[in-house]
Amino acid sequence: MKFLHTMIRVLDLDQALDFFVDRLGLIEIRRHEFPQGRFTLVFLATAENEPQVELTYNWDEKEPYSEGRNFGHLAFRVENIYEYCDNLQKKGVTILRPPRDGHMAFVRSPDQISVEILQEGEALEPQEPWLSMPNQGEW
Repeated sequence: MKFLHTMIRVLDLDQALDFFVDRLGLIEIRRHEFPQGRFTLVFLATAENEPQVELTYNWDEKEPYSEGRNFGHLAFRVENIYEYCDNLQKKGVTILRPPRDGHMAFVRSPDQISVEILQEGEALEPQEPWLSMPNQGEW
């Protein structure tokens, strides 16, 4: 068995791509337009042949999708969690659960999908400003 992708529905495709591609750093692997069904599928990943996130954009949807923490979250491993989170902040992303432990942080997409950021290998030594940064909102 091989994990293929996780699908999330997005209300604004451009806003979702800004978050996942321009801010988180995923790349667009492929895109399929279905004019007859009035929807677009965009597949994102960290690299070719890696598990993917499928963004489903229904062209006629006008209301935000209901928020559901029962979805869980997407998880990505990074080389340096402090540098990565600092980069996200510089791009306007709010760190909801800071990496105080040098191991884990959480952010949310514009469609309220929780995204977990994990340190590759052993946790980094705790350091400021992360160590004393409080949690914000839900993650």
